[in-house]
Amino acid sequence: MPKNPHDKPIEAVAENGEILMDGPEGMAESFTPSAAKRSAEHIAKAVAEIDEMGDTDEHSSDH
Repeated sequence: MPKNPHDKPIEAVAENGEILMDGPEGMAESFTPSAAKRSAEHIAKAVAEIDEMGDTDEHSSDH
């Protein structure tokens, strides 16, 4: 896990029945549609928790 959070979002594309994700520092993963959907739901839930706490992206770094 990085010391500082990344401020660049992951890119995602659908290809050959899979979801391909490309992110910072060489992150590259392939997910089934079901796993990608559940991952997106988990991320959305975590973001909602941060929003409820009133935290912002001001603390992110330029990774």
